[in-house]
Amino acid sequence: MNSHFQDLDKAFENKVRLAIMSLLMVEDQVSYKELKETLKLTDGNLASHAKALEKLGYLSVIKSFVGRKPHTAYTANKVGIKAFKKHLSALEKILKSMK
Repeated sequence: MNSHFQDLDKAFENKVRLAIMSLLMVEDQVSYKELKETLKLTDGNLASHAKALEKLGYLSVIKSFVGRKPHTAYTANKVGIKAFKKHLSALEKILKSMK
């Protein structure tokens, strides 16, 4: 078995969490609404996966008000960026080793 499999992060086995982190890697900050619309998720689905990533310390939640309306946004933090890059690196190494 390929030794690089051990470097894969279980948090990113789920396609929703993988997609959330992928978006946060290219955008400094993404609003809840943008994530929901872009990934075509329900409120509950997005909330549960974002909470899982937050508990792992991979993303930060930014709560504010725009006018009188609450606004929630997410950003990948240093821990999340490092974990995601390690995950991607492991995937690349696995693919290269299979050639």
